[in-house]
Amino acid sequence: MKQLWAPWRIDYILGPKPDACVFCLPESTDEDEERLVLHRGEKAFVIMNKYPYNSGHLMVTPYRHVMHICDLTAGEANECMALVQRCSDILQHCFSPHGLNIGLNIGEAAGAGIREHLHFHIVPRWNGDSSFMAVLDNVHVIPEHLRSTYARLRSHFSGLAV
Repeated sequence: MKQLWAPWRIDYILGPKPDACVFCLPESTDEDEERLVLHRGEKAFVIMNKYPYNSGHLMVTPYRHVMHICDLTAGEANECMALVQRCSDILQHCFSPHGLNIGLNIGEAAGAGIREHLHFHIVPRWNGDSSFMAVLDNVHVIPEHLRSTYARLRSHFSGLAV
């Protein structure tokens, strides 16, 4: 029997499931820490992935509910890319990864888990992070608790202007 310890998953398992899009934020910032929102810009925001591929897995998302990159306005596209760049810099500073995967999945066939609301992924990668567990058992090990990662990153986004 294979067992992995992931204590943050119990909140999802026992908690209520959202009826609405998880990327459509309320105007109030009261739930930002719970939702793992790191930064709110004018047209886009930065949020941590609650089900990350690696520690520090961030997402940049426009506020507007759009499915395709071609649906973004020039202002939204510019701010999203500026935030992707800033996230890359912050992750390099905080985690010293050997590389980054940056991209977006458009459509279910491309792997979009939430295809209705466009979101860019920024995933830190380290040499050897695809260990035998991922190769043999299709299991990923996340070495840091989400709340610890949030606390580590949050201060780097305060006062951020893009």
